[in-house]
Amino acid sequence: MTAPPKEIVAKEAVSLDTPGRAGRFALAAKEQRHLAIAGAVVVALLIPLVAQSFITFQLTLVMVYGLAILGLNLLTGFNGQFSLGHSAFYGIGAYTAAILMDHWDVPYFATVPAAGAVSFAVGFLFGLPALRLQGIYLALATFALAIAMPQILKFQPLEPWTGGVQGISIAKPDPPPVGLPIDADQWLYYFTLLILLVMLAAASNLVRSRTGRAIMAIRDHQTAAAAMGINTALYKSLTFGVSALYTGVAGALGAIAVQFVAPDSFTFLLSVSLLVGLVVGGVGSIPGSLVGGVFVLFVPNLAESVSTGLAGAIYGIILLLVIFVMPSGAAGFIRLAAAHLKARQSRDTRPEGRSG
Repeated sequence: MTAPPKEIVAKEAVSLDTPGRAGRFALAAKEQRHLAIAGAVVVALLIPLVAQSFITFQLTLVMVYGLAILGLNLLTGFNGQFSLGHSAFYGIGAYTAAILMDHWDVPYFATVPAAGAVSFAVGFLFGLPALRLQGIYLALATFALAIAMPQILKFQPLEPWTGGVQGISIAKPDPPPVGLPIDADQWLYYFTLLILLVMLAAASNLVRSRTGRAIMAIRDHQTAAAAMGINTALYKSLTFGVSALYTGVAGALGAIAVQFVAPDSFTFLLSVSLLVGLVVGGVGSIPGSLVGGVFVLFVPNLAESVSTGLAGAIYGIILLLVIFVMPSGAAGFIRLAAAHLKARQSRDTRPEGRSG
């Protein structure tokens, strides 16, 4: 028994319309993403005008930590190299900015690219001998770097530069004399926001480029990537350097915001905090790095405000709850919710075939 002609026509119309509907969904999702980014930027520009100075300072640190987590994300989330030593690169960037400002009176805005360049060089050189290491062995090598860095900064022959255990104090930059009605905290917030937006855009373009596809191919299957002609050694070393660059720039911005650097500010605990922020925000998600920055800054303070004596336990409970609710991080949770919403909309708008 054959189907009625009208039913056949209806089925063909549905099948032909499916690619068009998928394209419209993709276009609508892209437009919504651009609108969301624009809205977030507008909100970020307006917050310092209505928030108190301390809130502005905290949000500046959120952006700093988010940028540092983004650097770790490029290495771990997109290239598959596990690092426990990014506190060292953060400290290198912070001390580079502090030494340049304190000893040579270099303008604060010029110390940021210098910190990034120094961190890139150290990260690239560290990545060369680490090429033979993978998995937990690479993690142990970077762990050794994180443990050694505070001791190196306290090393007596380096005290004239690093200040030893007492660290270095630097002055907060004044806003530019262009007649803007903002104070120093607001200006530093906008300065950090500008650098963050530039580096977010650079990271997004990087992972979408041919180089980014090569980096992710190494993460997915290194042997297959090498068989395709990808220079895995070069790309892994460059990724280590770029990751260190991002974290070093964050360290420089953090030093300028806090106005002080000391060796004990860059211990292994900072590396763990950045790794926690990476997991909470979402491994392999660029916007999720900012969510991780929020978690790194505010959740420990929240736990301490609940109970000073049990702050560590409360922090652990919150972290367990977050991982249980969002096992793939905040970015994965949002993607899952959006997929459910899209599936529901597809079911609601799906045409039904008519029987003859």
